[in-house]
Amino acid sequence: MDKKKIELGHGSGGLLTRELLDELIFSTFRNPYIDQKHDGAVLPLTGEVVISTDSFVVSPIFFKGGDIGELAVNGSVNDVAMCGGIPKYLSLAFIIEEGLPVEDLKKILQSISIAAKRSGVEVVTGDTKVVEKGKGDRIFINTTAVGMKHPGADITMSRILPGDQIIVNNSLAQHGMAIMSEREGLAFESAISSDTTNLNYVVSDILDRFGTQIHLLRDATRGGVAGVLSEIAVDTSLGVFLKEEAIPLQKQVAAACDLLGLDPLYVANEGVFLVVAHQDIAHDLLEALKVQDPEASPAIIGEITTAHPEMVVLESKIGGRRVVTPLIGEQLPRIC
Repeated sequence: MDKKKIELGHGSGGLLTRELLDELIFSTFRNPYIDQKHDGAVLPLTGEVVISTDSFVVSPIFFKGGDIGELAVNGSVNDVAMCGGIPKYLSLAFIIEEGLPVEDLKKILQSISIAAKRSGVEVVTGDTKVVEKGKGDRIFINTTAVGMKHPGADITMSRILPGDQIIVNNSLAQHGMAIMSEREGLAFESAISSDTTNLNYVVSDILDRFGTQIHLLRDATRGGVAGVLSEIAVDTSLGVFLKEEAIPLQKQVAAACDLLGLDPLYVANEGVFLVVAHQDIAHDLLEALKVQDPEASPAIIGEITTAHPEMVVLESKIGGRRVVTPLIGEQLPRIC
């Protein structure tokens, strides 16, 4: 395909569509399922199936540490993992704005291919649409991940108990601040990179070891950690108590948040997840996370309590306390 930009004809269902599919998409994701070139896929699934779908509209589409393609794979893979699933297959749909450089699409497809292989999933079906110039924003991606439930998983909000410990696997707010720093042209002593990554292997490992003593898993994407914990407090009618001094945060991320007047608890993440686990295993689980990723900064940041039901309360570094409310409105637009 020698055209340099995507044209409306690439979404017409005709010759240009066939060229786009054959020369870029099918050739990138070759496997026995997508090679059938059906409008769907027949998959060998048995037992309890876990499925999650998500759409990605991030701007800019290329950013420090990743791009919209890698983000789309990791986002759906992680959502399946947070349900206690082992992701296996992925559907992939594009809405492309007329005029997108073909080289940009090639880069995104390559990122998707690498991220899918890293996650152990196969792209098995999808769709491509092209919209007129000015009626999109370069490219939007929808992905649906499908997998099988981990045999040791029982991940439901109803299993959360008073005394359960809240563990985070890594430092907060890296993705959101990487996007915002790029938009605003901000420079820091150390460049802030998105934390986008697949979490399915980490989750599978801790489920292998701790099983049903893990009560809940959530990735802290839009709405950040504050959003996740607020949902837990309301849906369980229990309280959440946090210690600010325990929350891991990189210095350059903290500086960026201070500069822009943002609270890192509300900033989106793409490689951070929360574990609500029985207090008896909390420290062993923390050590397991440290072993799995020596460069990460896992921490026990709080606990579930019967005090202040349906509220998240944060104890500051100087001993004061404040209520952490859910995000009202949009703190950072087009973050994922």
